[in-house]
Amino acid sequence: MLPYLNRKLLPDLVNEFIDDLSVAKDRSEATLNEYASDIRLFLRFMVSKKMNYDSPNELPDDFDLSYLDCEFFNNVTLKDVNNFLTYCKNDRKIEASGRMRKASALRGLFKYLSVKMHYIDSNPIEMLEVASSKKSLPRYLTLEQSIDLLNAVDGKDKARDYCILTLFLNCGLRLAELVSLNISDINFDNNTMIVTGKGNKERMIYLNRACVLAINAYLRERPHDGLADDDARKALFLSRLNKRIGRQAVQQMVYKYLKAIGLDGQHYSVHKLRHTAATLMYKHGDVDVLLLKEVLGHENLSTTEIYTHIENEQIKDAISHNPLSKEKPTV
Repeated sequence: MLPYLNRKLLPDLVNEFIDDLSVAKDRSEATLNEYASDIRLFLRFMVSKKMNYDSPNELPDDFDLSYLDCEFFNNVTLKDVNNFLTYCKNDRKIEASGRMRKASALRGLFKYLSVKMHYIDSNPIEMLEVASSKKSLPRYLTLEQSIDLLNAVDGKDKARDYCILTLFLNCGLRLAELVSLNISDINFDNNTMIVTGKGNKERMIYLNRACVLAINAYLRERPHDGLADDDARKALFLSRLNKRIGRQAVQQMVYKYLKAIGLDGQHYSVHKLRHTAATLMYKHGDVDVLLLKEVLGHENLSTTEIYTHIENEQIKDAISHNPLSKEKPTV
């Protein structure tokens, strides 16, 4: 059962599709929630139109959609979905990336209903087209800024905070991956670490000298007595309450040190440290993009390939700022 979306209010066919995503494709809980929420919004849009409402917002939040059956889904048309995506753009001001996700959820649903299970006669949105979102280059810290960030670490939790930042900047961990680390995930015999990523997929990361030194320094100071529970005893990183450290505590810690080096309010975040690690590995480490994909735990190569554009973008920027770039021919 999904934690914050009442699936009892959704049609059985939708719940069946969500369960199929969970089992057959091993989607994460967050992805399942997003897909269920996107489909729910579409169904509310369709029902509100049939009831001659101006907006799905006129339906109660707990409006029961469970009565919608095969006949309903069989009558959905491509025009219905295009109208829904137009509503998302114009009325809800959802950006292209958000509309693409909703289209993906609906594509998956109708493919499941028509092709996999044959609950409906055909896939009404097989020809659906959605404008792709513009891929922007990831924001990242320079090598100098990364060193400044590490040097800014101070205070009672210095060893812990330095270790966390070191792992972010050297290994490209996601926030969820870092807070879920256990002491048993570290193998000091061969200096490796097991990381549990999206969809509970595990990957092994080799720890460089900086990471090994930082982890050892932290473990010498990590509390061993008075821990809150069994989970705390397993956890690598602890909060001041002697519990497994949470995401918010890590975010606040990172923001504190970003502010210390003058990078607060400039759209830098914990996730940007992951971008930083990837960029530094690609630019300075002579890392092949396929290897980088494995280090970061990306499912698709296209997600990793964005880092290959960074140097090209910098070259383009440098040439455009040449003082002679605005000169015009005289002939």
